[in-house]
Amino acid sequence: MEWPHDPDGEQGSEGRRKYGHAVIAKKVNEDEDFPLDCDAFVSEYGDHPVRIDNKTVISVADVFEHVEEAEFADFIEFHQALGRAMRQGDLWSYEGAEEFVGTESEA
Repeated sequence: MEWPHDPDGEQGSEGRRKYGHAVIAKKVNEDEDFPLDCDAFVSEYGDHPVRIDNKTVISVADVFEHVEEAEFADFIEFHQALGRAMRQGDLWSYEGAEEFVGTESEA
């Protein structure tokens, strides 16, 4: 896929230093962007790359296909929903994550 910027460059995953959740979270300003509308966020960043692991790059829009909420009141809500969505979409590459998170009904 043709990305608007290098997924491993400073605009993407900062030279592979950031993956998945962190790549998306750094696109929002905790003090200025909330409440955050998902459609507007995807409209602005949907074609941006998100490195999931050392082999996989997908778009922000691909991640948001698994987000159920339409809006987030604050950064914590946003961050938690992204984590749920990435796990539900099998986009969570962290080995052992199931040991640190509860069932989906706990969210």
